[in-house]
Amino acid sequence: MPEPKRFGTTKDGREVRCFLLRNVSGMCVEILDYGGTVRSCKVPDKTGAIRDVVLGYDTVEAYEAGSCYFGALIGRCANRIAGGRLRVDGQNYQLTRNDGPNHLHGGKNGLNRHLWEARQISDSTLVLHAECPDGEDGYPGNLSVTVIYDLSDDGELSIDYHAVCDRDTVCNLTNHMYFNLAGHDSGASIHGESIRIDADSYTETDAASIPTGAVLPVENTPMDLRAPVAIGAHIEDDFPQLRQAGGYDHNWIVRGYDGRLKEMAFACDESSGIVLRVSTTLPGVQFYTGNFIPRHQGKDGAWYGRRSAFCLESQYFPGLLEIPPYPSPFLSKGREYHQTTVYRFSLR
Repeated sequence: MPEPKRFGTTKDGREVRCFLLRNVSGMCVEILDYGGTVRSCKVPDKTGAIRDVVLGYDTVEAYEAGSCYFGALIGRCANRIAGGRLRVDGQNYQLTRNDGPNHLHGGKNGLNRHLWEARQISDSTLVLHAECPDGEDGYPGNLSVTVIYDLSDDGELSIDYHAVCDRDTVCNLTNHMYFNLAGHDSGASIHGESIRIDADSYTETDAASIPTGAVLPVENTPMDLRAPVAIGAHIEDDFPQLRQAGGYDHNWIVRGYDGRLKEMAFACDESSGIVLRVSTTLPGVQFYTGNFIPRHQGKDGAWYGRRSAFCLESQYFPGLLEIPPYPSPFLSKGREYHQTTVYRFSLR
């Protein structure tokens, strides 16, 4: 089992380590204990060459300064909460406003900013643990979170999320990997990559990407991704939801959701031959096309920018939106949160 490597030091003097997971087929995944961040995901392409298909940075400083959440674990509550206003058990809580007037991805001290306790138990498995104190970023309760990364020999990177709280609260955990299946350093936009999302409907958002409460059908709109289509095929269509978000940045409702692990998305790059299939136990997936990635330099000297990667973030519906019979992110005192998402890589 490889020893973790020193990756750097946080601005408050804490050491950050990098852990390596690997399998028999040559796939390797690097994970930082800072943010539980997937720093790299290296997979063989159709020629046998190894390509790193996730965006990331070379230094702790870059992760601390970054605004894109590259590869990080997200919580306590993924996505946006309007005005940072949270109401639990009849009591109002004001969450940190870190996205204009709204709360985003757990706030200023979200799980992406935590230095996790890390324990590698095999070549392929890493266990991370974090404690979120009562009142952090305004959330009620002491939340204890454990995340298990596991890399299988058949190319599956599974993320198993567990959490429990000593008060009623909300919990909606995800990972924010940005994928470019041609390689993070390919210089190619994702417009030519294919996407399929197994969803018949999505949740409408307003101009600030806050859900309106409406559930809309994808039929006869550019939001219909039920059959594989190039990401760029309709991304610039004159369609209000795409115009106001600058592209795709919406929550799709997983078809046939029943709480069991279900494939909900497929992506492919023809140049590399790399295929990504995503399965989850959660009811929603945020498909984001990197519309607001600033032009800047990432790891290995690669340049990133708008539409240089996409995200598939499994989640409860954003904005604390409750749509029966789908579950909500509200977590009762003492009840275990347990969800799983699997990213499976293969070749065309």
